[in-house]
Amino acid sequence: MTSNEPEIRQEDILVLQDDQFQNDNVCIVAGAGTEIGRATAIAAAANKLMTVGFDNNEDEGKKTQRLARETGGQMIFIRIDLQKDEEVEYGVMEAAKLGTIKYLANIAGIQHGDAVENFPMKEYDQMQHILLRAPFYLSQLTMSHMKKSADGTGVIGNTAVILGRQCIGNQTVNNITEFGLRALSQSIADDGAGKIRSFAVRRRRVKIPPAINQKSVQDKQQRIGLQEVVCDVPSRIKAMISPITVANLFIFGFSRFARYLTGGELLFDSGAVLI
Repeated sequence: MTSNEPEIRQEDILVLQDDQFQNDNVCIVAGAGTEIGRATAIAAAANKLMTVGFDNNEDEGKKTQRLARETGGQMIFIRIDLQKDEEVEYGVMEAAKLGTIKYLANIAGIQHGDAVENFPMKEYDQMQHILLRAPFYLSQLTMSHMKKSADGTGVIGNTAVILGRQCIGNQTVNNITEFGLRALSQSIADDGAGKIRSFAVRRRRVKIPPAINQKSVQDKQQRIGLQEVVCDVPSRIKAMISPITVANLFIFGFSRFARYLTGGELLFDSGAVLI
């Protein structure tokens, strides 16, 4: 952990009794290098899943691997550029060698804030690729493994923010991709025919360094990532939640306790008032 990143304590991790939570089953976490992705990988490993983390930042990914193993769990890190199909295909293939792919957490994120008329198309294309195309392709690749498993089941979780419920100015592409993730979650659940579930964890304010340290709109545009969006939406609770709190929602969503969560959302939105 960095000095500013909230420490993840063993007692903060939600550990559930689930027959599917075992080392023979693989959980892939895309975006495992920092914050929510890191916390989710650590929580998955603590729940006895064979965890495979994808991230483009090798140093941070290996740090996540070390922290996950310190919980007594198992994790492998694979450096993956989600914009390159061949690397994504390689990562899923390597993950399949470690066990049966049963869970996928799409958490990788990027952001650029700008108005529609000023939005640079290079950033638009990159964001569409990482935020929407990569989750779609990872879902496509992993679903085939899930369907071929002994019971044909699996779960895919997508990270999301309040932008999928209400569009916010200067967040054009995130508005678009967040609504797209809602559709993706529902489409996967429909195609899964009751065997493969999909859901989104929709949250608002998360306690991570760039969100805490924002000082100006210019800083916000230049420094924050998708997981760090703090929207100007009325809310009932102002306090930020920790990355492990979001990670625990993924664990719950993956578990047998959420078997009726299919195509829906887990809303931890700080009591956002959508008007």
